[in-house]
Amino acid sequence: MGTSTGAGRVKAIVIGTGFIGTVHCEAVRRVGAELLGVLGSSPERGGEAALRIGTTAYESLAAVLDSEADVVHVTTPNVLHAEQAEALLRAGKHVICEKPLTTELADARALAALAAETGLVNAVCFNFRFYPLLHEARARVARGDLGPVHLINGHYLQDWLLRQDDWNWRLDSEVGGATRAVADIGSHWLDAAQFVAGADITEVLADLQTVHKTRLRPVGEVETFTATQGERHEVEVRTDDAANILLRFANGAHGVLSVSQVSAGHKNDVSLEFAGVEGALRWDSTDPDHLWLGMRGAPNETLARDPGAMAAAAAAVSQYPAGHVEGFGDAFRGLVSQVYRDVAAGGPAAEPAYPTFADGLRAMAIDDAIRRSAADQTWTSVENSVERNDR
Repeated sequence: MGTSTGAGRVKAIVIGTGFIGTVHCEAVRRVGAELLGVLGSSPERGGEAALRIGTTAYESLAAVLDSEADVVHVTTPNVLHAEQAEALLRAGKHVICEKPLTTELADARALAALAAETGLVNAVCFNFRFYPLLHEARARVARGDLGPVHLINGHYLQDWLLRQDDWNWRLDSEVGGATRAVADIGSHWLDAAQFVAGADITEVLADLQTVHKTRLRPVGEVETFTATQGERHEVEVRTDDAANILLRFANGAHGVLSVSQVSAGHKNDVSLEFAGVEGALRWDSTDPDHLWLGMRGAPNETLARDPGAMAAAAAAVSQYPAGHVEGFGDAFRGLVSQVYRDVAAGGPAAEPAYPTFADGLRAMAIDDAIRRSAADQTWTSVENSVERNDR
């Protein structure tokens, strides 16, 4: 099945008009697709965003379902993902959904099964995979440059929710889900670590931390990464501000992740390091065009992103010549371009080059195991509920 666009341009709609929805709109246009419009949380917000972005505002989800869009991007609050993605798939639309795929594991399982049944293109926005040097790191691990990998460690640190009066819908467990720092940013690291390692996470031991047990919530909605003023009221917080997680991988490697949205000075700091018996490598989002290569009997090296000197898969997702830095927005463009290739073909490739709803389900299984581990304070197995093509 699937909507074939033939030789024409892919037509897209983005649901959600906040920070990340705007990033999706930009990516749609950068790959040469047609942005038909956006759907906001209200007609007023949708209209304001459409004017700012330079597109059309849709009035309802029903109007989106009835549109001529080939693909729809879901960038709404997490609690809406399952319902909206299901409706879109049943309407014959290809879907790109922000992470986490859902807020409940059962919903993710049902959604992944429906996506497979429809034969439609389905993708989850783990965009970090599309930094070219993470593709290069994956290639080096796969061909054995590091030898057997025994340790995978790193962090994802932010500070935008550091203060008690910082607020965003993600802090509300009824909207964002039972985990927050883990689901919102930790999921990116966990997906990237498995992608580079070529191995799934099988067990976790998690310690979740809530620094602010209560927060001062403003009246009205708050845009992500923006400051607020005005009247506030105190509310209880049930989600994690930070977490430390021990990991075990299917290939025998052990790992450790620190994730935080309350670490002062860290705006969006992601680091992944892989240590093997022959060498190590590290990638850092604050210096995304370089890959550190650790040696024992020789000087350490730094590989600058250069399509002519990288593995074929890494060169294929590199958009600019060496010396022209690729960053956050470029990773989104890389993901969307791969997804739209399959949308134009009318259905997913046998081995999609992007994370699918099956990967989103796997991420939710890890999130579920982290929640159970933190509650029981013990090593917890990750439910093996899905088979994917990228391992």
